[in-house]
Parts: sequence; C-alpha cells; structure tokens
Amino acid sequence: MSLSRRRFLGTAAATASAFAGLAALTGCTGRQERNYLNQVRGFGALKRDRRGLFDLPDGFSYVTFSETGQIMDDGLLIPGDHDGMACFAGATRDSVILVRNHELNPGEVEKSPFGADHGLLDRIDPSYLYDTLPNGEPHLGGTVTVHYNLRTRRVEREFLSLAGTVNNCAGGPTPWGSWVSCEETLMQQGSVARLDHGWNFEVPASANGLVEPVALRGMGRFRHEAVAVDPLTGIVYQTEDAEPGLFTRFIPDRPGELWRGGRLQALAVRGRPGADTRNWPGSPDPISVGDVLEVEWIDLEAIHNPENDLATRGVAAGAANFTRGEGAWFGEGELYFCCTDGGPAQIGQIWRYQPSPHEGTPREREVPGRLTLFVESTDARLLEKCDNITIAPWGDLIVVEDGDGDQFIRGVTPDGALYTIGRNAATDTDGEYSEITGPCFSPDGTTLFFNVQSGPGRTFAVRGPWERRSLASV
Repeated sequence: MSLSRRRFLGTAAATASAFAGLAALTGCTGRQERNYLNQVRGFGALKRDRRGLFDLPDGFSYVTFSETGQIMDDGLLIPGDHDGMACFAGATRDSVILVRNHELNPGEVEKSPFGADHGLLDRIDPSYLYDTLPNGEPHLGGTVTVHYNLRTRRVEREFLSLAGTVNNCAGGPTPWGSWVSCEETLMQQGSVARLDHGWNFEVPASANGLVEPVALRGMGRFRHEAVAVDPLTGIVYQTEDAEPGLFTRFIPDRPGELWRGGRLQALAVRGRPGADTRNWPGSPDPISVGDVLEVEWIDLEAIHNPENDLATRGVAAGAANFTRGEGAWFGEGELYFCCTDGGPAQIGQIWRYQPSPHEGTPREREVPGRLTLFVESTDARLLEKCDNITIAPWGDLIVVEDGDGDQFIRGVTPDGALYTIGRNAATDTDGEYSEITGPCFSPDGTTLFFNVQSGPGRTFAVRGPWERRSLASV
C-alpha cells in the first residue's frame, strides 16, 4: 500500500510529553455529551449522524455496504462479525479490492455464509473448506473479497475467498499483494474440529473465488492477531492476543513465499530477560513512555504448540511478555502495534519497533533493533482498548477501539498526541456499541474503510477533507 510514514518519527522527548496537558475538550450534542477528549484539534467536533449509524466531523460523509446476511455474487451470504481488512489497487483507477476477515466460531450459524441450515454449502467445492466439525458441518470463519468502485461508491462484486477456518480476527497486507488472515484460537483436533487451528492463511487480492486453504505452519500456531511485513526484508512481525503473549518475527526461507517455511523468533529486551511490558499496577521495573529499549531475538521451539504453551515457554526462555497484542502496521522503516489492555489503567498501549539495519542477520547484534513505548493511555476519553491500526496518507496512526462503552476511531500525531475522528452511533441487539475493526485507506488516500463488527456487521467507506490534517502537520 502506498502510505507514507516519513513524518511519523517523533522524538522520545516529544512522545514523553504528549500527555502533559489537554489541548481541547470537545463533544457533540446528544448522547453522552463531552465523552471524548482531543489533545489536538484533528478534524473538529463530531456531529450527530441523522441515520444514527456513525458520527463524523463536519464535511465528512460515508456509505455502507456488505451487510451481514446480504447475498453475494457467488450466491452465498455475507458472513457476520466483520474484522481485520486491507485495501489493494484494483484493475482500473477507480476500482479497489478489499479483503476482509470474519471472526466466526463453530455454532454461530446465524452469521454463516452458508445459511443457518447450511443449505448453501453445496454451492462450493468442499475441497476448499479447510476444516469441518466431526459431523461434517463447516467451520464458519474465513474472508470475503469485495471489489469496490471509488467513483460510484458502490460494490462491483463480492465473494467468499477463504472458508473453513476459525475466528479469523486480524492479519495484514503483504507487499506482494495478498492478505494474511490470522486465526485467533487454540482450538485443537477433537469434538469440534478435525484439524488443529491457530494458523495463518494467505489470500491473494487477485483471487476470483475461494482459494486453496494452506496453513502457514512455519509462522507458528498460537492465538494470532495481526501481522506486519517489512517490504525491504520480507520479515513478518506478529502479535498474539493472549496473556502472556509474545511479539514474534518470522524470517521466511524465501521472502514472499511464506508457505515454504522459515524461522520463528520472539522479541526479548536486552538485559531484561522475561521483561514485563504490561506496566500493570505492581509490575516490576515499569517502562516509561518514550523509553527506547534495545532488543534481541530468541529462537522458538515446538512452534506447532501441541501443549498450547508457546508464550509461556518463550517468556521462560527470556522473551518479553506483551499483554493482548492486537493490530500492527508497517510504515517506512518502522512498525507500530497495539496492546489492548496494557498500561496502569489497562486501557491500551501502542509500541513502536524500528528494525536493525541488519535485521535478521548475525550483524544485527552490532546495531540492534529498538523498541519504544509510544503511547500509554490513562484516560478512556482519549483512548480505550486500542485494537486494529493503520497509517494515514498524511502520516498519523489511525486506531480503532474495542472498549467497554462508546467505540471511537482515534488519530495519533507524530509526537503522540491523540484526537478523535469518529464514533459508532448504533447499538446492537444487546444495546451495546460494537467494536470498530479493519481500518485501511484506498491507495489514492481519498477513502477510509472500516467495519462495525455487529448490530449487524457492515463496512463503511468515508470520504472528506483529509487534507486538514496534512496541512496541520506541515
């Protein structure tokens, strides 16, 4: 994706002072007035959405599409629980391709692409189902590919592109034009599965239907959340939504050919074996915002994880413990990832990793990679339970939330200041505000795509005066 991070290189001093004071307090009339804070203006105060779906600043508009239960072009139904997503260039200037996860477990048949009674299952070749329950019923997770026209703001075509997997949460795009879909589960062969789960799967954006479901076993088996690929080296960095959890890297034997295998390693902090990065109350040797830590990498063994203890073994071997790793995104020479319940208030951390110029080689010991605690929220009105992330064309991080109350889209400036971009205004059938997932920009930077996971699940495409932030950051 053609997203720039040139201006997202704030100094440690600026980062550390990001929470020194609040630049503005803004709200909107109606529900829970003044329930969010901005440290910088961003795009202005949120306006109440007349449709009651999503509140945005003045001058912005959205369209929605791909709602759970609608019929796709392959005759199947749009599955529920929309989650991680990426956007790729399409065949024409106006066309883009979205590949989107669906975080479904066995039993959630009311959200199934095959219908609640599996009546549509005969529309697919069963060899393209990765797994089924022992009774033959399909597993329901997977991906949907959507061809969308930026000019008409309409879907041109959509279809199921990965099937028979479990709890596909996040993932990440690759520089070679594919989406890596991650299973966030430790489900094993037994009463609800014929095969083990907890793998990554690759879906080319160019696919025209279901792809062959190949588990990328060399990337390890664990509660995968997100991946971010360094376009210079082909190394894949991975988060794990678990406690304890590891931050890992996969060094492929051949860059761009993940199925061929490679080496899986976990990040460790130099001089601090088993470092506790959570910063929870009572955590030993807490890390301050702006601290820069040199890292080393530990080879992991038994990566297919038959005892479901990979993270525990990794921390015991000296790897750092990250709590509930979530979204990750690679920019120019650095990547960012979220830990959704890190920090003393347990409402979120954002970390920055800058690879060594000799990353993945013996020489990286000479100039090690560097890890920085970039943001640590102590106020839910600024940021609560950061989840999926992306990088905006103007260089800011875009972060979506999976919190306990309202769910917001936040922006983070190069010096770590936070501002609010949007809010989910619609509740689901239980009266809760669904999490926001899958933020990504079109390659031309005009459109921000994201999902609301439930109530029902749907995808949004937002356009507006994004240049306000570009001008503000000059």
